[in-house]
Amino acid sequence: MSAIASGPRLGTNGNTTAEAEPTPARAAPAIGNPGALGLAAFAITTFLLCMTSANLVNPAVTPMVLGVALMVGGVGQVLAGMWEFRVGNTFGGTAFVMYGGFWLSFWALNQFYVKEIPAAQAGNAVGLYLIAWAMFTGLMFIASFKTNRAINMVFGLLMITFLLLGIGNAGAHPTVIHWGGYFGLMTAAVAGYTACAVVTNETFGRTILPVRPL
Repeated sequence: MSAIASGPRLGTNGNTTAEAEPTPARAAPAIGNPGALGLAAFAITTFLLCMTSANLVNPAVTPMVLGVALMVGGVGQVLAGMWEFRVGNTFGGTAFVMYGGFWLSFWALNQFYVKEIPAAQAGNAVGLYLIAWAMFTGLMFIASFKTNRAINMVFGLLMITFLLLGIGNAGAHPTVIHWGGYFGLMTAAVAGYTACAVVTNETFGRTILPVRPL
């Protein structure tokens, strides 16, 4: 509530009384750092998906990955992004909402729309989808040079991941897809480390896990 001074009031004798004291402004409630939530949601969902892309687990587990993509990667990151905007962090808000949108769209594509694409064009469609995200990630990678080394590495590795997965799907190259999965696992590891660093450093009130400001 903003401080608004009361106007003059009428007394019992018809005369105006002294103006009331201004109502003190209430401080905005403090919120925690939403970056930890967004990074953790991104890390765990990327890890699960790239385990299948790297052919390290049976692709039959994909329905489980889709559930995590919807609720953790999608909803979790969108919420984190909204809170980032709330604290004035345009970079974090844009990143988390957009990648939350990626996971939501990934879930929707697999659940509803991929089956509508002719089989002969499915690889091209998925490749185009992933390459478009590589382009967006490249833009975020440039902006990340004003953040810290850990975040910068996340975006650099993620851009390579999207490129390899996009090229591999578009050209039906399983080996390239597997390499994309390996880079995705590295991306998930760095994102997980960064999420842990945010939580640990803020909990202890000092740097325990460095992220190297740029």
